[in-house]
Amino acid sequence: MADHLEASVTLPSDPASVPTARHYVISTLAEWGLAPDTDIADTIRLIVSELATNAVQHTFGQSPTFTVDVELDRDEQLRIGVTDSHPRFPKRLPAAVQQDNGRGMVIIRWLAGECGGRLRVRPTREGGKTVSIELPWTAPVRPMTAAGPQES
Repeated sequence: MADHLEASVTLPSDPASVPTARHYVISTLAEWGLAPDTDIADTIRLIVSELATNAVQHTFGQSPTFTVDVELDRDEQLRIGVTDSHPRFPKRLPAAVQQDNGRGMVIIRWLAGECGGRLRVRPTREGGKTVSIELPWTAPVRPMTAAGPQES
């Protein structure tokens, strides 16, 4: 596999874009060797859903689109980031706050940590932000075929 793979898609900031973002990431990772019916694929689906939902719900119409970037470095490190143009960073709610939403960042941080990864939030040059996860890559190094792993 190449030293660096990347893929990106820009979607409208609309709730209908959340499943599109999820499908895009899982399809891309399947092309890179991650079986879509694994526990890690399910975890990534949930993380992407939370990241995309946050980009849609918490930009208050100030970000007409969001971009999903997927990067794989040296078959070791996977990064998935969602970038929007809203300048406000996500805030962690105190545990005592009772409300029906606002726990997405806690969920993302926990899921990433459970997989040996981490959550990062960085500003963009354009004044927005990228919320991303970095995970160790756990897919097989060799490409998959319909019959299974290719022999060397």
